Amino acid sequence: MRNLILRPTGCYLSPEKSIGLPARLFPSLIFHCLQIWIVWKASRKAKKGRYSDEEWTKSSDDILSALETVGARLEIKGLENFRAIEGPSVVIGNHMSTLETFIVPSLLLPAVPHTFVVKEALLTYPIFRHVMRSRNPIAVTRNNPREDFKIVMEEGKKRLDAGISVVVFPQTTRTPDFDPAHFNSIGVKLAKRAGVPIVPLALKTDAWANGPGSFKDFGRIDPLKRIHFEFGEAMTVHGNGQEENERIITFIVEHLAAWRREEKS
Repeated sequence: MRNLILRPTGCYLSPEKSIGLPARLFPSLIFHCLQIWIVWKASRKAKKGRYSDEEWTKSSDDILSALETVGARLEIKGLENFRAIEGPSVVIGNHMSTLETFIVPSLLLPAVPHTFVVKEALLTYPIFRHVMRSRNPIAVTRNNPREDFKIVMEEGKKRLDAGISVVVFPQTTRTPDFDPAHFNSIGVKLAKRAGVPIVPLALKTDAWANGPGSFKDFGRIDPLKRIHFEFGEAMTVHGNGQEENERIITFIVEHLAAWRREEKS
C-alpha cells in the first residue's frame, strides 16, 4: 500500500474518488471479478515458486485498490505500534470476514515478514491453495483442540524464532458479531512461550459479508460500511496471560462499539 507506507503516522484513510457507474450498480460483481483475477495471477506465480513477500504485498495492495474501486473506504490506524517493535511479534485480532486475510499483508510486510495461523482446509482450496502454501502458514484442523494447540505452540515458535511474526484470529470462525466467550488465549500463550510481544488488532470488515455455504468467500460487498483496522500498543505477557487476553478483548469490544456508533450517526 504505497500511500500508507509513506505516512509516518501509520494511518491511512481511503481518498475520495469518482466511482464508475458499473461499480456503483454492481459492486459485488465487479469486486469479485477483480479478486478472482488477482488471486489467479498470484496462484500462477506461487505454483512456479515465484511468489515472494514483495509479490504478496502487491496482491494485497491490489485487493485493497479493488475494494476502493467499487466505493469501499478504509480507515487504518495504529500501525506505528507494530512497526516500532524490533523483531517478531504475535498479532491477535478478531475475525470478521475474508477481507482481513487479504489486506493484512500489505499492512505488515513492509515492516517484518509474517504468516498466519489458518485452517488446514485453506491449503486445499482451488487456485488459492498455491498462494497459501507458499506463505508457510501454521495449519490447524479445528477438529482437535489439543492437537491444534500443540501445532500452534511448536510451529508458531519456530516461525517466531526465525524472525517471522504470526497473525492469530482466535475465534473458531469468522463472524460479524464478536463473542468474547469464543475468543481463546492461544495467541497469548504462543507469545509467552516464544518470549515475544503481542500487538492487539481490532477490525471491522463486514463491508465484505460472508457468503452462503461453499461461497463464503464471495459474499456481498457493501461500500456504505466503512472498513476499520486499528493496532493497539504492544504488550508483554506476564503470569499466565489471562490479564493480557482480557486487555485484547476489551480493546476489540470498545473499538467495535465506537465504530458501530459512528456508523449509526
